[in-house]
Amino acid sequence: MAVREIIRMGHPTLRKVARQLHKEEIVGREIRTLVDDMVDTLHAAGGIGLAAPQINESVQLAIIQIPKLGSRYGELEELPLTVFVNPEISVVANACSAGNWEGCLSVPGLRGWVERPQHINLRYQDLEGVQHQREFTGFHATVCQHEFDHLTGHLFVDRMTDMTKLVFEDLLVPENVYHD
Repeated sequence: MAVREIIRMGHPTLRKVARQLHKEEIVGREIRTLVDDMVDTLHAAGGIGLAAPQINESVQLAIIQIPKLGSRYGELEELPLTVFVNPEISVVANACSAGNWEGCLSVPGLRGWVERPQHINLRYQDLEGVQHQREFTGFHATVCQHEFDHLTGHLFVDRMTDMTKLVFEDLLVPENVYHD
């Protein structure tokens, strides 16, 4: 287990579509070591989500861990550390959108206002290669979409519709700022 370098906007890996993992890889030691490194890196950086491309590993793998109530993100429902392999998102019909001030470990120091659908269906595999299907709403839906954007070569700045709402984080003091 190790804390890995988080690459920043401008690095070419962040703009690539990551490759899917095959079952033999998912259950292998290399991927488990990668996940351990991602957990260490996420905790060291103080984030709540990390995608493998952010540590220069171009594979369809992300982790999310939303802390218990009373965190710096306000009062949220906890999401224990979850590993998402080869995730696929579909927006629930008639899902309303809402905006959040998003930040990213790969775009340090900046926040941007991003509107995203607030109700999604998600299909993904776990580290045993077992397929899961879950629904996420609200902030959890936003976090999933943000993290999985990294797997398709997108950053939150690509989802912004008003670039006047891209600011340095020290100039912004909202209560519910998302930072992966």
